[in-house]
Amino acid sequence: MSTSNNAQGKKAQQGDKIWAVMALVSGLGAAKITSKVLSSGWQASTGRKPPANPADPDVRLVEAVVWSAVTGATVALVRMFAQRRAANYYVKSVGRLPKQLEKD
Repeated sequence: MSTSNNAQGKKAQQGDKIWAVMALVSGLGAAKITSKVLSSGWQASTGRKPPANPADPDVRLVEAVVWSAVTGATVALVRMFAQRRAANYYVKSVGRLPKQLEKD
C-alpha cells in the first residue's frame, strides 16, 4: 500500500468516526427538541402534563398508549430526518457516504 493510499485510509477512518459523532449528536438533539415540543402540545391540548411514565398503572391506558405512540413515532421520524441531513452534509464534505450507511 502506498503512502497516499495509507493516508486516505486514515482520513476515511477519521471521517467515519466524525460521522458517528454527527449522527449521535443530531439524533439526540432532534429527540430532545421533539420531546419538548410534544410535551408543550400535549399540555396545551389536554390541560395536563404528559405522562412521565406511561407504564404507571395510575395513568389511564388510553392516555399512555396515545402518548407512547405519538412520541415514539414522532421522535423516530425527526431523528431519521436529522440523521439524513447530517449524512447529506457528510457526503458534501467528504464526497462519499460514511461506511455505516454504505450498501452491502
